[in-house]
Amino acid sequence: MSRLKQTFAELKAQNKTALIPFITAGDPNPVVTVPLMHNMVEAGASVIELGVPFSDPMADGPVIQRASERALEYHTSLDDILNMVAEFREQDKTTPVVLMGYANPIEIMGYKVFAKAAGEAGVDGVLTVDLPPEEAGDLVSHLNHNNIDAIYLLAPTSTNQRMERICNQASGFVYYVAVKGVTGSNRLDINAVEEKLSQIRQHTNLPLGVGFGIKTPETAAAVAQHADAVVVGSALVEQIDYLSPNEIQIELPKLIKAMRDAMDNEV
Repeated sequence: MSRLKQTFAELKAQNKTALIPFITAGDPNPVVTVPLMHNMVEAGASVIELGVPFSDPMADGPVIQRASERALEYHTSLDDILNMVAEFREQDKTTPVVLMGYANPIEIMGYKVFAKAAGEAGVDGVLTVDLPPEEAGDLVSHLNHNNIDAIYLLAPTSTNQRMERICNQASGFVYYVAVKGVTGSNRLDINAVEEKLSQIRQHTNLPLGVGFGIKTPETAAAVAQHADAVVVGSALVEQIDYLSPNEIQIELPKLIKAMRDAMDNEV
């Protein structure tokens, strides 16, 4: 059983929702990332989502764009990130790690080489924002061969036909983008989220994660009432804009713990 499947099964047995924090690997510098991953797990993270910095992150708002820029100032590469995951695995063998990014860095490395290296490093899932299922067959084949889940996005505008297509190819979990637009948006409608998740569940038994627009413990708790996972990104990453590396190791886990506590009290 994969780490993602095991984690979701354990949480379901405890009547809990997964909490998935997102950070950009290498932000604000590469030394911060692995200790922060451990601190987030200690604070209550169920899965870690690592962003692969890219110079043209079209799905990301200004907060995560700046995170990519900071990481790229240190020339943080896909190889570096796989090394970070491998270092994380030296102490943590159980917490799933998902890479989220864009096709270009993976294509440069090569699908086969990337999937093999990611599997050896301990990556559990890959979400490639700009690689739709119609074009992802080769990558998914190599990911499957290395026991890595291929994770896809669904949007408020996704049709039933699109849901079916994506759900048939996805594994690990399906990531529902709760608002139209880029990361960091703040127009979250809980009722609309509930309605859309019910629609998606007609097409899959996979866990459903919800992200974009979740910024507070209260919002995380509200989304946890309907989703199998709550994904939090910009609310964490924006703190890196103004915190020192030492403060980051304290303040980001503090917010994660507040969200975890709120989710557990509501669910």
